[in-house]
Amino acid sequence: MSLEIKAIYITVALFFCTLISSAQQTTYPPTDKVAADFKKLLERPRVPFKPFFEEIKTDSVIIERGYIYSDRNEKVPFLIYKPVTGTKPYPAVIFLHGTGGKKEDCKEMLYQLSKRGIMGVAIDARFHGERIKGGAHGSKEYVAAATAAWENKDKAHQNHPFLFDTAFDLWRMTDYLSDRMDVDPKRIGMGGISMGGIETWLAASVDKRIKVVVLDIAVQSFKWSLDNDKWQGRVGTIQATHLRAAHDLGDSVLNKHNVKAVWDKLIPGITGEFDCPSMLRLMAPRAMLVIGTENDPNCPLPGANIAYASALKSYEQQNATDKIHRDVTPKLGHTSTPEHFKMTLDWFSKWL
Repeated sequence: MSLEIKAIYITVALFFCTLISSAQQTTYPPTDKVAADFKKLLERPRVPFKPFFEEIKTDSVIIERGYIYSDRNEKVPFLIYKPVTGTKPYPAVIFLHGTGGKKEDCKEMLYQLSKRGIMGVAIDARFHGERIKGGAHGSKEYVAAATAAWENKDKAHQNHPFLFDTAFDLWRMTDYLSDRMDVDPKRIGMGGISMGGIETWLAASVDKRIKVVVLDIAVQSFKWSLDNDKWQGRVGTIQATHLRAAHDLGDSVLNKHNVKAVWDKLIPGITGEFDCPSMLRLMAPRAMLVIGTENDPNCPLPGANIAYASALKSYEQQNATDKIHRDVTPKLGHTSTPEHFKMTLDWFSKWL
């Protein structure tokens, strides 16, 4: 597709984005209340990091493999690629993998960031990668954890393995990086693909230390998906959990009501004050790039339009429209492309 045609496509998409948003207004609480409520929901006792890592030096990059503790029983494995040139302290970017992935999936992104003088950091999301003894089997353990959280009857000890708990780990990883002498705490970015992108907007929206954000195939409206019967793609990421819930609720098939029941328990508020259109408002005036595709079943475009329009309004109010940008790739489904990769690198380079 030529640049001219793509520019026309994006202009038309943004026009409809405004129309859709105007037609489906939702009143959210003030941004300060949203941030406070989300922090309260996820907060837990802070523990010492007890960091450990091993370092490998090459001619082109310094690699660290190690872990920190985010809370008492949660060891967060990390992978860091540090520049061999440039001036310390470095800017840093935390970049997150998608459902069923692992931190090693981000190695090329981390390496290319390091070549641009930026420290690249990846972690394993909860129930992914090394966070399962012997290594996770794709998303198997993640789905099992979500199902166990659904089955949990102890309201005083409800965990949120589906998306939310990893957001807390990201806050703690940001704490750790901010304490390191080789990181500039005023130049920390965060980005991710799919699940990792959702965890990014959950964590970064309420953490002002994150100055630059990239969201790749991750922006949507959970409420719009429910209201318009387009929840199937998102449900598919933990389908066994949803099937179990439907059975427990006496339903023979998945429907919007048992889907909402799962979301209300595992990701409470996700169709209200913690939905993406609400949370993205909190990003302004920080630099944010939103990347998506036209036919993404996990992040349906009309819902993504609502979320982006909500964010854009906040950026306009703060005279910061130069710090927000969107790209929608025509015709593709839920996939990240080499062009997305380059846009991501360029955005972090520009604003960090």
